[in-house]
Amino acid sequence: MQGRGPSDGVPLMLPQPDEGVALGADPLAVGAFVAYLVLILAIGALSARFSSRGIGHFFVGGRAMNRWVVALSAVVSGRSAWLLLGVTGMAWSMGVGAVWAVVGYTAVEFVLFLTLARRLRRVAGEADCVTLTDVFVARLGDPRGTLRMTLSVVILVFMAAYVAAQFAGGGKAMAAGFGLSPTAGILLTAGIVLAYTTVGGFLAVSLTDTLQAVFMLGALLVIPFLALAAEGGWEVVAAQVVAAESGGGNFLDPWALGAGALLGLVAIGLGSPGNPHILVRYMSIDDERNLRFAAFTGTAANVVMGAGAVFIGIVGRAHFPEVGLLGGDTENLYPMLAAETLPPVLFGVVVASIFAAIMSTADSQLLVGASAVVRDVYEKGIRRGESVPDATLVRLSRAVVVLLVLGSLVLGWVAEDLVFWMVLFAWAGLGAALGPPLILALYWKGTTRAGVLAGVLTGAGVTVVWYYTPALKALVYELVPAFFLALGVTALVSWMGRRREAA
Repeated sequence: MQGRGPSDGVPLMLPQPDEGVALGADPLAVGAFVAYLVLILAIGALSARFSSRGIGHFFVGGRAMNRWVVALSAVVSGRSAWLLLGVTGMAWSMGVGAVWAVVGYTAVEFVLFLTLARRLRRVAGEADCVTLTDVFVARLGDPRGTLRMTLSVVILVFMAAYVAAQFAGGGKAMAAGFGLSPTAGILLTAGIVLAYTTVGGFLAVSLTDTLQAVFMLGALLVIPFLALAAEGGWEVVAAQVVAAESGGGNFLDPWALGAGALLGLVAIGLGSPGNPHILVRYMSIDDERNLRFAAFTGTAANVVMGAGAVFIGIVGRAHFPEVGLLGGDTENLYPMLAAETLPPVLFGVVVASIFAAIMSTADSQLLVGASAVVRDVYEKGIRRGESVPDATLVRLSRAVVVLLVLGSLVLGWVAEDLVFWMVLFAWAGLGAALGPPLILALYWKGTTRAGVLAGVLTGAGVTVVWYYTPALKALVYELVPAFFLALGVTALVSWMGRRREAA
């Protein structure tokens, strides 16, 4: 079965449901991996008391998060299995041109830290906002609850696909790393994420994400250089990959991509302003003035991780020149290259880094999805105007996380897409539906509730239609048209509404 990206046209092989690439379960590797999991679960247990204080503590850490935690957790929550499995596999297929995906989101998130994040944090603090939907309501009002309900549905739909992709990535990591079946890997990933997220809430998620950032940075720094040394140096690797390509040196030329492919990759960054699991990190920081520090720290982490992933894809192409050597799936590259490069203990750490990437996104998304149900639908919708005890809301939040995990598991099993492209679809849907309306709501006083509703529906609708229309999808990544159409519709409907009011 073949999978195809939104713009690059590079075919990638999908694994069959029962397919695994067993690299052996060395006791030292397993031991290192288990030690990492125990540490993650311990953080969840230690965070339980703090997160049980109320819904604000459970979903946004009481808006008291340290600047280091916000910087690192914000960037790793947006990278997920997409970076370690997807970008490495894409770089194996298309070469240095894959770096443009990294350039796009790194540049956008640096700007967000310095601009939108500060205003978002200020509004959240002044209006006691727990969710992104709270921010919209605080700016625009919502007397009938229509805006809150619409935003909640859009968030839940795309978040489900996003979390399912993370669980699918966990299945691949277990299959390639320890020879487990993908199904067992998916269940293991979901079980661990469920355990510490339901117990520790946002604090546990943020602290584990910070720890996971360290694992990811270390692995993405070490593996490329060790693999490069094993191949005989850069000149040898460059000669091998160029010789294997019918296009000559195009593999090492970042400008060899077509205009549509390059635009689609750079435009990945457009999704950052609309993905709630990133935005909620900005809302959680203890002081908006610390966002400047977070901007430079987080950007440095993005650069190192992105460059490491692309470098792994290039060196991996020299080491595994044929896709068949990767079990038919380029997304097996990262764990397989690590298995042949590192001693068992460090290989266990590498598998842990894959889980770190997966869990740092899945846990954040689960909290966002749960907050949409508990805060936006239940507390502010069904029980609107009533006083609901914080203890009740926290218990309900934990129950909703369990239900979301179960729903995402089902979707992960039936999904027929690569982790890379499945993530990009969900990323595009959220980025286009929420990003443009949020930017306008925060920066333009002329934005109206009707304009935001129209923009949200336009962004979500165009993403879905574009994604499932082959002729359109072949032109450019669906986020590009969806984002700009949503921006235009939000502005136009708002302007028309203001004009009618003035008349």
